[in-house]
Amino acid sequence: MVLKKNIQAGKNKINLLLLSFAIYFFLVNYSISQNNLEGSFTDLKILDKISSKNTLVRLKNGDLIKFKDLSIKSLKCKNSEFDDNPEITAYIQVKDLTDQNNNEVFVFNGWMFSSSPSIAPFDHPVYDVWLVNCY
Repeated sequence: MVLKKNIQAGKNKINLLLLSFAIYFFLVNYSISQNNLEGSFTDLKILDKISSKNTLVRLKNGDLIKFKDLSIKSLKCKNSEFDDNPEITAYIQVKDLTDQNNNEVFVFNGWMFSSSPSIAPFDHPVYDVWLVNCY
């Protein structure tokens, strides 16, 4: 008759406890990193093509601001996950307040990208708008 040794139950409980702590900390770090990607404020740079002046405008997401003849609203902004080549995206709505015939039509309504502004260009005869930062 061969006697078998019992596996020590204490070692398995400690290993299980360490594994559960490792999984917990991984999930907490993952959720914190996902929350840091989405910002509450959006920075836009606006160029007045007539006077050649740049203006930095800081928007709180969800708030509507008026800049000269434009009404600008940032609904959402996000930073990319990659640190080596950061990509900033924001959902922006812009109305031209001088256009009395179609005051409900947006001049720009969509996602704006900081690294590639030509993907969704902002087309206005007087102003040029591009995305600078999200935090």
